[in-house]
Amino acid sequence: MANSHKEIVNFIWGICNLLRGPYKRNEYRKVILPLTVLRRFDLTLAPTKAKVLEAFPQLKGKSESIIMAQLKTITNVPFYNLSRMTFQSLLDDPNNLAPNLNSYINAFSPNIRNIFERFEFGTQVNKMAEKNLLYQVLKKFASNEIDLSPQTVSNMEMGRVFEELIRIGAEQANEEAGEHFTPREVIRLMVNLLLAPEEDLRRSHVVKTIYDPACGTGGMLSTAEEYIKSLNNEAMPQLYGQDWNDDAYAVCLSDMLIKGENGDNIKLGCTFEHDGFQNMKFDYMLANPPFGVEWKQQEHFIKSEAEHLGFDGRFGTGLPRINDGALLFLQHMISKMVPAEKGGSRLGIVFNGSPLFTGDAGSGESNIRQWIIENDWLEAIVALPDQLFYNTGISTYIWILTNRKIPQRQGKIQLIDARNFWNKMPKSLGNKRHLLGDEFNEERKEYPHIQQITRIYGEFQDNQTFTTECDGKPWTGIVSKIFDNEYFGYRKITVERPLRLNFAAPPERIARLEEITAFQKLASSTKKNPKQHSEEIEAGKKRQEEIRTFLRDLGKATGETIYRDRKEFLTQMKSLDKASGIRLSAPELKAILSALGERDETAEICRDAKGNPEPDAELRDTENVPLTQDYHDYFAAEVLPHVPDAWIDESKTKIGYEIPLNRLFYQYTPPRDLTVIEEEIKELEEEILTLLEEK
Repeated sequence: MANSHKEIVNFIWGICNLLRGPYKRNEYRKVILPLTVLRRFDLTLAPTKAKVLEAFPQLKGKSESIIMAQLKTITNVPFYNLSRMTFQSLLDDPNNLAPNLNSYINAFSPNIRNIFERFEFGTQVNKMAEKNLLYQVLKKFASNEIDLSPQTVSNMEMGRVFEELIRIGAEQANEEAGEHFTPREVIRLMVNLLLAPEEDLRRSHVVKTIYDPACGTGGMLSTAEEYIKSLNNEAMPQLYGQDWNDDAYAVCLSDMLIKGENGDNIKLGCTFEHDGFQNMKFDYMLANPPFGVEWKQQEHFIKSEAEHLGFDGRFGTGLPRINDGALLFLQHMISKMVPAEKGGSRLGIVFNGSPLFTGDAGSGESNIRQWIIENDWLEAIVALPDQLFYNTGISTYIWILTNRKIPQRQGKIQLIDARNFWNKMPKSLGNKRHLLGDEFNEERKEYPHIQQITRIYGEFQDNQTFTTECDGKPWTGIVSKIFDNEYFGYRKITVERPLRLNFAAPPERIARLEEITAFQKLASSTKKNPKQHSEEIEAGKKRQEEIRTFLRDLGKATGETIYRDRKEFLTQMKSLDKASGIRLSAPELKAILSALGERDETAEICRDAKGNPEPDAELRDTENVPLTQDYHDYFAAEVLPHVPDAWIDESKTKIGYEIPLNRLFYQYTPPRDLTVIEEEIKELEEEILTLLEEK
């Protein structure tokens, strides 16, 4: 009989051999996971089945909550089954196996029926029946070769078995799996970083709440629970999670129930639109939200909350761009931190590179970073190796936040470069080609990268140099840097230069007027009445011709004179305007000046009615000045020596925050010597000639 963890996993996954042909490899989990759950629940309820059937007639007509409460006193688990059939007895009637199996599943309590509905298991039952697979598959699960009863396999051990099946199923699904499954070594590192500093986890019967707003199949919750239990077997972690994917939710809920957790703490639905834990706060939070996924579906709800609730809601500080909602999850998690005066919270989240730097000063992303850093919540960011995830090969980063930093970390942010802490996988799984070496391998000399990174985080050293092995080869480099919060902030100042124009009225400049929108609109109409529409257009054309005539007269009057003072040119124009009686309106005058003016560095500065210089939009520039530097001093030293007539438009100054982690850890690699390159080219040429001669 298969009883060890490995034996059980191998036996169950070996049943997939029966599915070959009608099922693809990435579809095996659609059968294996639900049937594992079903078999476990069947064996869990077996000892009390007769008593439940005896007690139920007296409960008919009662509410579900009353029925569950009464029957739970018999089953000792938060579910029941009212069918007289068992998993084993279903096999006694092979000809009616499919309808009987569906009937048996429908006899479970609503919470369990919900799981199989989300699995869409009825579809798989019908498919297996159609392909003549159902009897053989169920017979394997019911055989004496495996015992999944609680008497043989504890809840915790069964949870590990189920999580291993989830992992294998996710790897079989490759790219699709990445949406709901985070590689286990990444989760272990996150949990280590989040929980390693916590001293009170060893307290007797300590209760801690752990929450994942994008829980997928529940891997982060389970790994966090396992970590706490490894420190303190008497600890009582309480797990909470939410996901809006039916299949992932069903897997997660199954895992929680298998381990004896409270299934009511796993919610189905969109975290943003239907927060399953409204007004709740949590001690620890972990998440791996989707990378680069737009939030257009939730846009109306999120923007409405931001507008009406502001900082009393989750999104008052700002919103990221519509095509990447990752930072929305972080804002949601921050809203669920326990206040610092009541103990505070710690949270970890996996991001791609976008949240580090996307968004200019004043944008939603920058404002979110500013809000986080100025509140001193960001504790550390770890840059992970690329090609760690199943559905993407891009670089990823773990952010650790808390509202209860220890004294030496207050006002500081630690950046850790762990991009060279990886080993190559023997076989790629989708985009996953690298892994964090979690255990020392004597044969391959792989080092425990997770423990090393956790140690680097705990030592909290600036410019720390570290030596590890990257894919079996020694690597040494700077892995940790410490910065003041203010280091990542900057002022974006707008540098203006004065508008300088010369003016003249030759035919070629007058011709430009035809391209000016304001002039073109003179011969247009918004009237709906045909007669009025036509009359307005004709009047506009007449006005255009009057202006053309005026400008031709102006050209004759001014000849080849080029005016380098707009005020002087306006005086000349207004004099002619008064004499001709054309009476130019302000928009018409503006259009004419736009057509007749040309930029000229030797011209006088154009000034407004108050005598202030007008800025030239084409010469406008911006400078990002670190918050650690006085921007007026920067302007005086770096800008004015080159453009003495420039000034700062203070009304446009904005504060921005970005975290250029990759640049901060950049190490210059000098180019190879030319003689070495020449030698390599010669060797390649000789190899090519040899190959050609062989042909």
